[in-house]
Amino acid sequence: MNNTNISKNLNEQKWYLIDAKHQTLGRMSTHVAKILRGKCEIKYTPNINSKIHIIIINAQDIIVTGQKKYQKKYIRHSGKPGSLKIENFANLNRRIPTKIIEHSIKGMLPKNKLGRQLFKQINIYKNEQHPHIAQKPKTITINL
Repeated sequence: MNNTNISKNLNEQKWYLIDAKHQTLGRMSTHVAKILRGKCEIKYTPNINSKIHIIIINAQDIIVTGQKKYQKKYIRHSGKPGSLKIENFANLNRRIPTKIIEHSIKGMLPKNKLGRQLFKQINIYKNEQHPHIAQKPKTITINL
């Protein structure tokens, strides 16, 4: 009977909601990566997926300190000759604000199969509307 209770707890998914409005990019990203890895859980194991899903809303309202808004560069390349694209934070935030947070969090996750699984458990939306209300996410406030 105890074995069935343990297996139910391992398959249980937890959903958290984080509001990125007026949050600093790096500080929020480290907090999200720590929660996603399961380091806040009692039964933390580095090689096991903790089944935690995180929803981040208001991605367009994230802030960076200093002159990073104009100096931070995001580089992408399609692989074809002459296709290097360089974009600063302000332009990318105007165009695709979710990519900034994705790029930041992905760099803080492990570079292996587990990291790719964990990255799929993040849902980022540029405004307050999201389709995950049925999962009843628990709101986390980051006071940094």
